Amino acid sequence: MKILINWIISAMVIVVAAYIVPGVHVSGFITALAVALVLGVVNAVLKPLLIILTLPITLLTLGLFALVLNAVLILLVGWIVPGFIVDGFLSALVFGIVLSISNTFLGFLGKH
Repeated sequence: MKILINWIISAMVIVVAAYIVPGVHVSGFITALAVALVLGVVNAVLKPLLIILTLPITLLTLGLFALVLNAVLILLVGWIVPGFIVDGFLSALVFGIVLSISNTFLGFLGKH
């Protein structure tokens, strides 16, 4: 049940973040649910592998390359999910930052 609630909350965060960030468009809540699901799978499967492969450059940039990696994964999800449009790299970068901040904040609220 908790997974379902987290999935719905993530979809709501995606809708709000897409409304805030220019260049990111979500066609509806069902699309946001699909984006949350695909983004979760991509983050669980691809991201750890890519973090290991790009560890030297991540260390050289003091972790900032992780933001670039996150933006690339968001662009990948935009390519996979119809109805989720990301106009460019900068939009994906800002969208990723907004999602990270929102999920961190909601995670803190859920623990208290």
